[in-house]
Amino acid sequence: MIGPFLCRFLESLEILRSYKKGPIILPTNVQCTHFNRRCRIVVAEGPTPAYNPQLMSDGWKNILLIKPSSLGDIVMALPALSALRRSFPAARLTWLVRPAFAPLIEGHPHLDEIVHFDRKTLGKAWYHPGAMKALVGLIADLRRRRFDAALDLQGLLRTASLAWLSGCPHRFGPVWGREFAHHFYTTTVPRRIEWVHVIDYYMKLVEAMGGRDLSVEFVMPRKPDAVASTAALLAQNDLTPLGYAVLIPGSAQVSKCWPAERFAALADRLASDHGLAVVAIGSQAERVMVEQVQTHAACRIVNLAGETSLPQLVEVLRSARLVVANDTGPGHIAAALGRPLVMMFSWSNPLRVGPYRRPECVVGRDIEARGMAVRSTDRAHAIDYITPDEVYTRAAEQLGL
Repeated sequence: MIGPFLCRFLESLEILRSYKKGPIILPTNVQCTHFNRRCRIVVAEGPTPAYNPQLMSDGWKNILLIKPSSLGDIVMALPALSALRRSFPAARLTWLVRPAFAPLIEGHPHLDEIVHFDRKTLGKAWYHPGAMKALVGLIADLRRRRFDAALDLQGLLRTASLAWLSGCPHRFGPVWGREFAHHFYTTTVPRRIEWVHVIDYYMKLVEAMGGRDLSVEFVMPRKPDAVASTAALLAQNDLTPLGYAVLIPGSAQVSKCWPAERFAALADRLASDHGLAVVAIGSQAERVMVEQVQTHAACRIVNLAGETSLPQLVEVLRSARLVVANDTGPGHIAAALGRPLVMMFSWSNPLRVGPYRRPECVVGRDIEARGMAVRSTDRAHAIDYITPDEVYTRAAEQLGL
């Protein structure tokens, strides 16, 4: 049952009554007893359609792709964008994304437009009039665009409900949608071990939309300004393309962070054994973590945490000889760029979110036994059980040595 808070939110949206596109359709498997008479809510008849690619249209003209965050998740959604463009070349493709991550997809050749989803502001809509006005404005903007298909790859209540509130009649999303998100989709796809990786699952959703060319392609265009400014930044720090290794010691979740002293030991071996300069990157908040790595290391480590824009970060990774990372967004960018990579996994399942079809890049415990689980609760899978020798051996393999 939809809670009273969501119902009151829907009641407050004047936009739901101002548009003359007919009533908002509520799926039959979502029940609500809290709406008052001001809302025009109609319960659709019949069950949510089952997955059947043959029933889907191949003539979409205006598609909304919803994937606001996080950085690594957006990277893994890029193949879905390219598959949509190949499958529906005449369609207009719009991506709903958080402003912080928009620079990653700005100028993408397969994308027509970006709509910002300012979660920080919109999350205050329940109690802040300005935030409510912004939310109503976003919904109005989405409804004006008259999307005929929406693909929600986030699978949360806030994104699924936005797809529904946009007025889009055909809404595709993951069957695992959390917070009852799946109730707002018209089509979902079952989970199967054959497509345990989220990229393969995203492709099945594109297939459900009628997509035909489902080959996986990562397109990350080079931006001239970022290329030039990154070249200057590297030169300023005496770094040459393909002459340095990048360490990514941070993560949004502490449980994913390999200890700083082990990153330091690895840096020393990469510098002494292979003659590589060492760079560490991350957000401004992770700068202190990089400083900890520097403290434990004997070699010089260039600290670029917080020093690059997102497009510059891409170029730093594109020119790297090797990248060693926790399971975090910049590591997934390196994977998408095809760079030699070592990525360490703890509780998150690398079969599901690891570098796509690059098992040689992964270090972790019991990888092949993880199945379809999203996360592990096995203490033996903790990040601190990964040894420096394991990571160094995999790094040497990636260097071709």
